[in-house]
Amino acid sequence: MKTNIDYKLYLVTDRDLLKNTDLYTAVEEAIKGGVTLVQLREKDITTLDFYNTALNIKKVTDKYDIPLIINDRMDIALAVNASGVHIGQKDMPCTIARKILGNDKILGVSATTLSQAIKAEKEGADYIGVGAIFNTSTKQDAKPVSIDTLKEIKETLSIPVVAIGGITSKNIHLLNASNIDGIAVVSDILGKNDIRLASEDLNSLIKF
Repeated sequence: MKTNIDYKLYLVTDRDLLKNTDLYTAVEEAIKGGVTLVQLREKDITTLDFYNTALNIKKVTDKYDIPLIINDRMDIALAVNASGVHIGQKDMPCTIARKILGNDKILGVSATTLSQAIKAEKEGADYIGVGAIFNTSTKQDAKPVSIDTLKEIKETLSIPVVAIGGITSKNIHLLNASNIDGIAVVSDILGKNDIRLASEDLNSLIKF
């Protein structure tokens, strides 16, 4: 399940950003525009609603053979047989998450420093999400990470590195020399009127 994962254009969901569409249509349009991986992130819904949402999003991602990652909730990921889970520094320890998930699922870990990234790789992470690279409105508590730190993490680790945080079509060029494996985007896809076109535009600008 984990072989040949394409992290190039990684969509992280936020239903609060949607304009005149539902989450399922938005995800499908983003995939049609070139999104290669989807993370379902839900902050303020019940476990039952999260489960049902994940089931329905997985129908969309399965249709296009796109991996579905669940943010934080390993119970939801296992219940719907998602491709994996993404955890932060304040979530369950990476070693425990790996034991629960098993070796066939994708495990992503957020990091803001080189030491956090190295530790996550040693403890079983499949990829690292590094950020926030730029100012972001979708995660107010995100610590800023310099592009130099992003490059250092990429140069040091052997697993894929994905940049996240305020990445848009206007600043993506600043990451061209970073040699990273992908970008994770929220607002610059889901906050647009034409989600498919927004995804296509970002996809065309990725030069790393």
